[in-house]
Amino acid sequence: MSDGGTASPPPPSDGGPWERVSAQQPPGNHSQGVPVAELIARVNASRQPDLATYRSPAGGRLNSSDRTPTTAARRRHVGHLIARSATVLVAVSALAMTGAAWQWQSAKDRLLTSIAALDPDSSDIRDPSAQVGDENFLIIGVDSRIGANSEMGAGDTEIVEGARSDTIMLVNIPASRKRVVAVSFPRDLAISPMNCQAWNPETGKYGPVYDQSSGEWSDNERLTGTKLNSAYAFGGPKCLVKVIQKISGLAINRFMAVDFAGFAKMVDAIGGVEVCSTTPLEDGELGTVLATAGRQTVDGTTALNYVRARTIESEGNGDYGRIKRQQLFLASLMRSIISTETLFNIERLDGVVNTFIEDTYVDNVKTRDLVQLGQSLQGINAGHITFVTLPTTGQPDDEGNEVPRTQDIRALFDAIIDDKPLPGENDNNETLSPLTAATMSTATTSESVSPESSADISSGVESDQLLTTTERVKVVAGDPRDITMQVGNATETAGLATAATQEFEAYGFKVLDPDYSDWGTKSTTTVYYSLGNEQAAATVAATLPGARIERINGLGETVQVVLGSDFKVVKYPQASGTALSVSVTHTGSSTPTKLPLDLTVTNGADVTCE
Repeated sequence: MSDGGTASPPPPSDGGPWERVSAQQPPGNHSQGVPVAELIARVNASRQPDLATYRSPAGGRLNSSDRTPTTAARRRHVGHLIARSATVLVAVSALAMTGAAWQWQSAKDRLLTSIAALDPDSSDIRDPSAQVGDENFLIIGVDSRIGANSEMGAGDTEIVEGARSDTIMLVNIPASRKRVVAVSFPRDLAISPMNCQAWNPETGKYGPVYDQSSGEWSDNERLTGTKLNSAYAFGGPKCLVKVIQKISGLAINRFMAVDFAGFAKMVDAIGGVEVCSTTPLEDGELGTVLATAGRQTVDGTTALNYVRARTIESEGNGDYGRIKRQQLFLASLMRSIISTETLFNIERLDGVVNTFIEDTYVDNVKTRDLVQLGQSLQGINAGHITFVTLPTTGQPDDEGNEVPRTQDIRALFDAIIDDKPLPGENDNNETLSPLTAATMSTATTSESVSPESSADISSGVESDQLLTTTERVKVVAGDPRDITMQVGNATETAGLATAATQEFEAYGFKVLDPDYSDWGTKSTTTVYYSLGNEQAAATVAATLPGARIERINGLGETVQVVLGSDFKVVKYPQASGTALSVSVTHTGSSTPTKLPLDLTVTNGADVTCE
């Protein structure tokens, strides 16, 4: 918004912050730093706060006060689903799966570009208590036809105004940190137009937008179009988060956006990625993608064409063949980035991190957050990394939009929220059999879809009844030395979580560092736990007079205490073996989750050649 109400000057023509030239940023000298292996050993030996609870049940988040709008350029692009998201996923893994980032985290954090995006208080977040501790990253690839993008074939900046998010991926990491689920959203998904605060992609600011051709300012709010990627074009990151939360019900607490120009650089930074094809690939628009069949390592430019190509005649299934290739590529990419060659190669790792910073802007993402998250993800099997395509009918509507299958979409995200198993997940990094793989990679097309299930997704899905139950649980007190817990503060008294942590430690509990998330304010102290950990929860609750006990999903063996205004003191724990009887509440859907049989799924351990 202009201060004086006069016409704003033309925006700079040198591109947005994610198009910065790396030479403009001092790279720093890490040649004398601590070896990566030693850094990892140090971090693993230190006490790190578990990010499982770095978010409130309502979706609150850290670092919300340091968000500042950034300058953005005009953007446009046709169909690079997942390509730029892959860039971010690689960088996240590079940062997260190693403690080496501690060496230069402060310098890197100063170079990260922040943008306002998150909406933690959205009424569209479903069953917030079941999402306590989950990490939900909205990762988008932003369209650009400026600079390096134009050189790589993105096109002319004069053709289309504005910016569009043609790659949209929602990544869920549950509080247990036992799996990763990435859901890809078609950029042309049909949505109902939604009112959002206006966004100027040329300045990166929210509020009325000045139209130089008419000499007038727009309203503070604008109506999106009927395609999903119009949400970003009209309302920026805030609007897109708003729409995706409405579709998914997930509490998005991290946002990342990256320009596609960084994709090739990212692949090159890790030394290329292995792909496999049963035939050479020729695309009607891009030409030769793969000159030969078989397993091969591709560089950044070839990788970009591999995930972009959508008119390969031998596949015969248009966008669905492309999506499958993208999912297989990402699975290989993730396996590459968590390999020893990348994690213990300081030069290669630094190159990946620098590329991430140059081409990305974020909300609520810091290097430390990613490193801590990675510590809890170490050891995850590739078989527990799943890529899913949002279910659609496969038949476009009259406007060329992908028609969503709302009931199946609801079932998918219910399964994600409730940590239910997804097709293809396995414990042994097993590759799916050809029959199973073919079944699960079938394109989500449907000949007969009920009007109810194919309704426009953002018009809203009737919510299942959330059923709150209360039960009496009888256990015996456990030994505090066997109980892992963490304390958060939902009062206006600063330092309360730290003080309570010290009291619990004095009584022998294994207490993680205090949880400094913004929990809002609560009147009643609450003890959260997950199924199977009743004894630990009851033992902790017995030290907190009047505390409420609630069972949620995803905390594993950790007990989460959130202090309310009624908190006075931590009492001496009951002797081990003492009989305890506590009242426990649980809120969940009254309707069982039933996943569709034709989900398009790619498992992270899938090394099949297609």
